[in-house]
Amino acid sequence: MPIRTASARWQGNLTDGSGTVRTGKGGLEGNYSFKSRFEEGEGTNPEELIGAAHAGCFSMALSKALADAGSPPTSVETTARVHFDKTDAGMTVTRIDLETVGDVPGLDEAEFGRFAEGAKANCPISRLLSAAAEITLTARLS
Repeated sequence: MPIRTASARWQGNLTDGSGTVRTGKGGLEGNYSFKSRFEEGEGTNPEELIGAAHAGCFSMALSKALADAGSPPTSVETTARVHFDKTDAGMTVTRIDLETVGDVPGLDEAEFGRFAEGAKANCPISRLLSAAAEITLTARLS
């Protein structure tokens, strides 16, 4: 399997500096700063990028599981809300709330929920992050 890369460049001190993050193939590039990370300033931040990675991985895993079971989805849309809190250890990602909505013809809500729980337990990014943060899931059909 290929090794994936990303890079970041930071210039200046913590509160007045600024930076750029970029994925290895150039698919994503964004500016970040103290204000975009710890306040509500313009730009992205590492926690949003973790959320995007988690939502993307989860959506793909759920789509695959549904298709493998004979219920291919028309769409799966997932939002990840990453909680970044001050703890005794310092700033920490403490919880990620996944919310997914699927358009899956012929599947009922309970079946969809079971597939979603399986994807939450088995997508590679969930497995990575669950060691350090609680992951919650809300799943519904559109």
